[in-house]
Amino acid sequence: MSEYIDRRRVTDPPRLPLEGNIDLTNRCNNDCLHCYLRIAPDAEEGREELSLDEIKRIVDEARAMGCRSWGISGGEPMLRPDFSEIFDYISRMSASCILNTNGTLITPEIARLMKRQGVNMLGIYGATAEVHDHITRNPGSFEAVMQGIAYLKEAGAGFTVQITPMKDNLHQLDDMIKLAESLTPRHRYGASWIYLSTSGDQKKNREIRAQRLDPRDAVRLNRPDFVSDLITREGGDTCGYLATKSDRILEPCITIRRDFHIDPYGGMSFCMYAADPALRYDLRRGSLREAWEVFIPSLIDKVRGGKEYQENCGSCELRSDCKWCPIWGYIEHQRYSARVEYLCAIAGETRRVKEQFRSSHLRCYQIGGITVLVESDLPITDNTFHPKLKTFEVDGPGEDVVVINHHFALPDTKRQDLGQEIYRRAPWAIYRKGDSWIYSGVSSSWSDEQRYKLAVFNHNHTRGRIYNKSEDDYRRGNLHSLTTFTSDQILLARVLADRQGCILHAAGVILDGSGVLFVGHSDAGKSTITAMLKDNDTAEIQCDDRMIVRRQPDGWRSYGTWSHGELPDVSSASAPLKALMFLEKDTENRIVRIEDRREIISRVLACLIKPLMTEEWWEKVLKVVGGIVRDVPCYRLHFDKSGKVVDLLHRI
Repeated sequence: MSEYIDRRRVTDPPRLPLEGNIDLTNRCNNDCLHCYLRIAPDAEEGREELSLDEIKRIVDEARAMGCRSWGISGGEPMLRPDFSEIFDYISRMSASCILNTNGTLITPEIARLMKRQGVNMLGIYGATAEVHDHITRNPGSFEAVMQGIAYLKEAGAGFTVQITPMKDNLHQLDDMIKLAESLTPRHRYGASWIYLSTSGDQKKNREIRAQRLDPRDAVRLNRPDFVSDLITREGGDTCGYLATKSDRILEPCITIRRDFHIDPYGGMSFCMYAADPALRYDLRRGSLREAWEVFIPSLIDKVRGGKEYQENCGSCELRSDCKWCPIWGYIEHQRYSARVEYLCAIAGETRRVKEQFRSSHLRCYQIGGITVLVESDLPITDNTFHPKLKTFEVDGPGEDVVVINHHFALPDTKRQDLGQEIYRRAPWAIYRKGDSWIYSGVSSSWSDEQRYKLAVFNHNHTRGRIYNKSEDDYRRGNLHSLTTFTSDQILLARVLADRQGCILHAAGVILDGSGVLFVGHSDAGKSTITAMLKDNDTAEIQCDDRMIVRRQPDGWRSYGTWSHGELPDVSSASAPLKALMFLEKDTENRIVRIEDRREIISRVLACLIKPLMTEEWWEKVLKVVGGIVRDVPCYRLHFDKSGKVVDLLHRI
């Protein structure tokens, strides 16, 4: 294997083979209409498959290099008489293991093995024996997979049903989903498009093409990730391929992937669909380390796009919405640079659906220097949110994005499903489960388990799914918050702490180009002071009740919010923060500088908006408060209702 040594490449970050995938056999007892690699159960190639000892050696080598996760597939892997021994060894040597099977050969003994930690994927191709067996061309296969599922349930092994829609079963799709839901809480769709045969067999390819869905159906059933695409601005297939201007068209895929694939005969490559023998390294003649560190990187220089790629896929305006990659080009036309016409059609439909969805189901709002991207299952109209939020609407996301997804049915959960209860005080019960925070809208009665809303946020509250009990409030519109909570403070106060910011009970005004906050609780006079300044030509009202303070590279800045009090004036504008004025109603107007840091800290903390308070949150926000007190002048503002305080403020 020394022929590859000189072509070794060094990539950054370091490439580690973290996930292995192995097809134990290409043989299968089913003969599915759409299958791209199946050979007969008694095919001669079975004699050439890796032995148990060879597989153990490969798994050991991979583990020594960092591999802790394996995917096992076929063909039908259980056709191998030593399947149990192979599965036992791989699952014991892995932190997680994914098994793909058609489920027809599961025995009680195998079912007990499948209880181990990991994911078991079973394919179902119809809601009835007639349709399922038509797809598999194996009479009795539907009954056999149902029996396999029964064994799994008896053994207490979890599994996921994988539904692969195609022309001959699309009419049963709804019934297949209902069947899957009756069997397990977990089901998913298979591939969004059906691949041609890796062998290039023309008869087989005609059968596969006949099962490909209309592009509209393919996109409908595999909805694009509109939000991720909008944020990352990256296109390409979900397996990791991205468009490249370089002539080395395999480079984007090889350099970012941390997984590998091994075929039944010991051929290793970076992709399970790599059908060209020139892209596979023979593990029987060398080591997994050399395959990973030397051979696979060398492929970057071996495959070039050339003029065909540059004039077609490489320069196509639909590239960011296309699943094309060089491997698909080779499978379809035996040329890595070849375009795939079916994918062109899907890309066009994807672009159409994305543009339609973005215009009707996505909105972006900027507050405190953060973009809040709202995605909703129902259309977002000009009347969905209160007009005050229009001031904060922007055309697209910035660099810092928080995503909210709105759904309109509550998940079927019980209290014990939500994790550890951290807080309960109507209208919220708050739970912690793993890295997620779960907010459940509850009544004031402990015995009342009904929920009107459920929100699930990630650890840092940058991603949230909000499940509304009904569509009624949303459809009525005029919502005062993006979360549909009473206020968006629950979300924003948590997010800002990670960004050296906080929310204060304060009115905010940009006065002569500088931000001034008037701090105090209800009845302190925030709206009164704001009204006095409203008609001043040099003053811009940001908000009269809630204000954001955030440290930026150029210093502390004040930001308006849409959480106003008596005055409806709000602004998304920000300004350098020059002063905090703590309001005190009086019979005279005067401004007194506060020098005592302890007094300032006490006053700021008393007016701080506090979400669910955790030790982590307090540590962050106390640093923020300390920075504000150190850097921003603070005053006691004594004022009456005469309006003369305005002139005093200008002089300050």
